[in-house]
Amino acid sequence: MQSKNQLLTIVRPPLAVEAPAPPQSPVVIADACSYFGRYAKVVSELPYAQIEQVVDLLYGAYQEQRRVFLFGNGGSAALASHFACDLGKGTATPGHSERRFRVLALTDNVPLMTAWANDSSYDQVFAEQVRNFVEAGDIAFGISGSGCSPNVLLALEAARQSGAITIGLTGFKGGKMPQYCDFCIVIPSDNMQIIEDLQLGISHAVFSVIRHRITQELMNEVSVIAAA
Repeated sequence: MQSKNQLLTIVRPPLAVEAPAPPQSPVVIADACSYFGRYAKVVSELPYAQIEQVVDLLYGAYQEQRRVFLFGNGGSAALASHFACDLGKGTATPGHSERRFRVLALTDNVPLMTAWANDSSYDQVFAEQVRNFVEAGDIAFGISGSGCSPNVLLALEAARQSGAITIGLTGFKGGKMPQYCDFCIVIPSDNMQIIEDLQLGISHAVFSVIRHRITQELMNEVSVIAAA
């Protein structure tokens, strides 16, 4: 993991953002068995190496006290808030308050979001918040089932312009999201419900591994102190 002063600088051209029609699943799911059969197949094909990369990035941000910003729409907005709660509270260890996960969901300030949507454009509700807060080395984490949500893509682009590391979590072959991300987890499915299920599952897996690393680190520190 690179240190705060060694983060890779990536020069990227600006990208145009359009709002295509959301992709539709061609697979008919007529009963619960077929749904979970499809689900199991997708689980077997998940990009596990990329998921582990995201674990490393987020854990590195925790260690170096860099900030993480999460955002998305609809179910992805709910997941952004859920994931921020898991990382912010679930990694806090009693008696060790000197280091916490500096994480914020940009979906949670409803007055600010509606102000930007009403006075400017809904496409800018996350990008404008990014411009307020994000600094070089921070992480911008966009969540989109289709990978084509304009406000998520514009926020990722704004984060890049600020020197942040950009991460995406999506499905449907990625949509346009990989173009805006330094690291992008693409769930290999064209079914939105399965994608959303596994977006939650991946966030829980990432959180669980990070919590284990933090707990292990604290146990090692205690062992060293006890042995001194």
